[in-house]
Amino acid sequence: MRKAILGLALAISGIALPGAAHAWWNADWSQRTRITLNTSTQGLETKEAASNVAVAVRLHSGNFDFLSAKEDGSDLRVLAADDKTPLKFSVERFDNANELAVLWVQMPSVLPGSDKNQFYVYAGNAKAEKDPGDSVAAAGFDAATLAAFHFSDKNPTGADHQGGVKPVNPVAVDANGLLAASAKLDGKPITYPLSDKAIVDGGNQLTISLWVKLTDVARAGLLEWGGLNLAVKQGKLQLSSGKTELAGGELVAGKWTHLAMRLGLGKATLFVAGVQVAQGDMDTPSLGSELRVGNGAQGLLDELVVSSNLRSADWLAVSAGAQGAESKLVAAQKESADSAEGEEHGGHMAILVKNLTTDAWVVIIILGIMFVIAAWVTVAKAVLVSRAAKDNLSFLKRFRNADKDLLTLANGADHKHSPLFRLYKAGVFQLDKRSIGQPDGPILTGPAMNAVKASVDADFVRENAQLNSNMVLLTIAIAGGPFLGLLGTVVGVMITFAAIAAAGDVNVNAIAPGIASALLATVAGLGVAIPALFAYNYLAAMIKNISSDMQIFIDEFITRVAEVHGAT
Repeated sequence: MRKAILGLALAISGIALPGAAHAWWNADWSQRTRITLNTSTQGLETKEAASNVAVAVRLHSGNFDFLSAKEDGSDLRVLAADDKTPLKFSVERFDNANELAVLWVQMPSVLPGSDKNQFYVYAGNAKAEKDPGDSVAAAGFDAATLAAFHFSDKNPTGADHQGGVKPVNPVAVDANGLLAASAKLDGKPITYPLSDKAIVDGGNQLTISLWVKLTDVARAGLLEWGGLNLAVKQGKLQLSSGKTELAGGELVAGKWTHLAMRLGLGKATLFVAGVQVAQGDMDTPSLGSELRVGNGAQGLLDELVVSSNLRSADWLAVSAGAQGAESKLVAAQKESADSAEGEEHGGHMAILVKNLTTDAWVVIIILGIMFVIAAWVTVAKAVLVSRAAKDNLSFLKRFRNADKDLLTLANGADHKHSPLFRLYKAGVFQLDKRSIGQPDGPILTGPAMNAVKASVDADFVRENAQLNSNMVLLTIAIAGGPFLGLLGTVVGVMITFAAIAAAGDVNVNAIAPGIASALLATVAGLGVAIPALFAYNYLAAMIKNISSDMQIFIDEFITRVAEVHGAT
């Protein structure tokens, strides 16, 4: 009930309720970066929720204050959208000198079609110790992730990864890769001892994703694992297992492209740039214990992730969108404790509503009812006077063009919204009673003319009353709205000071919410009165014009009837 009343009160006052800013998680941290994953049509649109997605977060001087953070990034903390729940994360890069960082955050759920998927990265606490949640390199990934190779510049041998898997041979890295460093592919395979036991235990379900930037897309081996082979041939992604092959998609040389394959339940699916490009029947082969990457490929490779389940298409799309540099999915905005506090106190209608007293609620409800009534009167009267003015012009044109048939204008026409037409019919009715205008009828005498005019004048008074009906409700809103709002404010201020006196708390933080909430009643009162004032003045002017037209028409009608049917 209170939410409905609040909406009405906000509509009255014309104040939009801003998005609620969450309270600052911990005052010891001086800054935070708000990360938003936009899965609506304005971002990267998805249709289904994706759970436990490893989201890559790029931090730089534009969205993160490296000067206030510790040099090693040990004061980093990641909180969910509620600003209370810690999220698992790991740090791939934190370069304080060059003001660049890459974090992997495990997002519990990414809702589809929403720009409210948010979390916060906190920093700026010199006394903070390294977060225990970041002590495990795999903290940003879920349990289904068997291995995630970042090829980070933290370890030039390329052994930086998840799952405790180290390459058999050294890996050369390029420091300026996709997110941080990336593996250099020179045609020789990178070999990892990776058992397929987890895949077998998971029901032979497998998902592999990776980023590549190939110098030649005519032929390049990407991944070999037992009987499974993933390669690029003639610019297309190709998956083969024994005699079964599946191909699709288009790869462009010299451009970072996200590739993924999903295999299980007798089906294989290929994805390029987060979009499904091929699907077919294929059984999961024996994988063995050796994973070979990049055999015969030239270029760069990054973010090779192996999972023991079937990732959904939207999961892969969100994962790719979070990692790609050109994606519209991720937006980051730097915030400080001072700016957040200023925003919170500058626009939080929720604080005002929370502190409204009972009398203020009563006043706002009454004002809401007044606003609805005033709006109804305004619309109804605007329609009435508009139709009346239009029909008046139409009838007046016919009346002034009439000659000997002055008393027969009502035949075959009905200007139902015209007050002039109704006055005309009232006059014609009185003339018909006296047989004026009938063959061999009497001549209109002076006393009869006065009687007809008196009858038409009486109808004019009734028409004028109809036009002005309910206008008094607008005057009540104009005069009573501000006073009623002021009454709510005064009573609210009195109650606030009485409560402060009883509690003995006289600081500004105790006074401000109650006073501000009390003023909301005055704002609501003005919100009722101001639109009603404009509407009343406009409608009054329109009604005055119609009333003047009626007076002029009565004189014109009587004069013309006397001229045609009176004594000469």
